[in-house]
Amino acid sequence: MEKFEKLFSYGTLQLEGVQLATFGRKLEGMADKLNGYRLGLLEIDDPAVVATSGKTHHPIISRSRSEMDSVTGSVLLVTPEELQQADQYEVAAYRRHSVTLASGTVAWAYVDSRDLN
Repeated sequence: MEKFEKLFSYGTLQLEGVQLATFGRKLEGMADKLNGYRLGLLEIDDPAVVATSGKTHHPIISRSRSEMDSVTGSVLLVTPEELQQADQYEVAAYRRHSVTLASGTVAWAYVDSRDLN
């Protein structure tokens, strides 16, 4: 039986085209949200990532000082190998971090790397 990791996506990894290009398949997602974070935009300068997503600016999340802030997204089930593929897709401004979602689900999320310093 294959083991799956949970990945919280609030941005381009929710797009079918990005999933097909990154993982070779469409992923199933369950709606959830992450409290205590706020959503911003990051300019992407990696031509391969822009070509895959079709977007020059991607959403990025960072911790806020308020639990009233929240970011909505989807929990995607990915294999450990697909999680590594997602790591390769994301640019250096993102870092994968374990978070606890509003539902109580523990998942990986790509957050602003400046938050983790």
